[in-house]
This record gives sequence, C-alpha cells and structure tokens, in this order.
Amino acid sequence: MPAQAELRPKAVPGGIGILDLGPDALPRPQLWLDAQPLAVLARQGRWQALIGIPLDTPPGPLALRLGPSPTQSHELTLWVEPQTYPTQHLRLKHQDQVDLSPEHQARVAREHAEIKAIKQHWRDTPYVDTDFVRPADGRVSGRFGVRRFFNGQARAPHSGLDIAAPHGTPVYSAAGGKVLAVADYFFNGRSVFVDHGQGLISLYCHLASIEVHPGQWLEKGARIGSVGASGRATGPHLHWTVVLNGTNVNPELFIRP
Repeated sequence: MPAQAELRPKAVPGGIGILDLGPDALPRPQLWLDAQPLAVLARQGRWQALIGIPLDTPPGPLALRLGPSPTQSHELTLWVEPQTYPTQHLRLKHQDQVDLSPEHQARVAREHAEIKAIKQHWRDTPYVDTDFVRPADGRVSGRFGVRRFFNGQARAPHSGLDIAAPHGTPVYSAAGGKVLAVADYFFNGRSVFVDHGQGLISLYCHLASIEVHPGQWLEKGARIGSVGASGRATGPHLHWTVVLNGTNVNPELFIRP
C-alpha cells in the first residue's frame, strides 16, 4: 500500500477535520456524522478519521458518534474554527438562467435530489488516495466557499474550484476511482462523478466532452473529458467539486501547493 501524502486539514466550515482514533493494530473504528459514515484511514501507524465539515456549520463543537452504528455509539467532539469567505459578482447573458421558468425549476429540483443521492454514496475500501493531482491546467477563476451573486441576485456559496482554460483543454481524474455517474445538468452541464472510496467523491462540471462511462475504473490522472461551457457558465472552465461524507469541501486541501 503506498504511503499517504499529508493532507492540509483545516477544521473550518467547508474544511476537513482529522481525529486520531488509536493505533492501527486495532480493528478499524467506525465514526459517524449524523447518519453519514466517515472515512477512517491508516496513516502513520494510527487510525485517522477524515471529517468533511458542512459549509453551514457554526463555529464551536461538532458532535460525532464512534461505534458500529449511529445509535450504538458514544459521542466525540471536533472543534470547528470560524472561517470568512469573500463574495463574487457574476453577469450572465441569459436572464432565464437566473429567474427560472416553472419547467426549469422542476428540472433543477429533480437534479438536485439526484446529485444529493450520488454525493452520499459509500464504498468501503481499505485505502483511499488523498494526494490529488490538479485535474486541468489553467487559471483559478473561482475559489471554494465564495458567496456568489448572479446578475445581482444572491445564490448559494460556490461549491468547488473553478479552473479557467480554453475550450477542449483535457480534464483528468484527480485520483484513482470508479466512475459513479455521467449526466448533463441544467446548472452543472455535462458532468462526471468519480468515487475514490469511503465517501470521497470528485465531480467535474461544464465539460465539452466526456470520454468515460459509469462503472469504469480510472487510474489517477486518467483523462475523463475536456473543458467546456455547458450548463450555466460565463465561459469555458472546469468546475471541480470534492465531496467528503456527503458534504462539499475545499478541493485545494487535497492538492499540494
């Protein structure tokens, strides 16, 4: 098993907390956030839990459960520090991508439910590669957590990292894994989900082309498609989301500076 590179944990809303759960000579513990299982990895001779902290988590103690199930467990606490994210104002050419028609609202609601279910997927595996490679070459044009305004109207905080690049620029899988789903969404455009194990999932959006299919196994750095501007986009770029235990976390915490 390859050695794990060091993550850059940051126990803030939208960040990653790490808890030590004892020597890895013991059976692997199970940890939960509400009903969602958490990744527990063997790192440097210890069991370490990786906790994706939801962006709307208030600073202070975050209650976790240690045990075989959320109801057969005892409480552990992770302390969450405050984090302030900046704002960003964007102008879209098509107002109907801001003020949605009833038909588009219904479509977005269906897609939101589908995406949420995919993000909660769990595949148990003894090893998870957390040393991600950058999925595309280009300029960072939008960072995680930014409060966004489209044509002056407030929307949900930015859920990933935007990499601006010319149309057709190759997009690669940040780590090895299995293609969970391929779809074309109203907001995200052509999208690919890759499952890296134990609730760690990456999502690649606004693609011009997709070159993989559901169920396909990928090596780290395998090409999955190309940069485009499908869905709601102001220009060609890759929107890259990283999900840990069902919650979006800052992708930059998984790549070396």
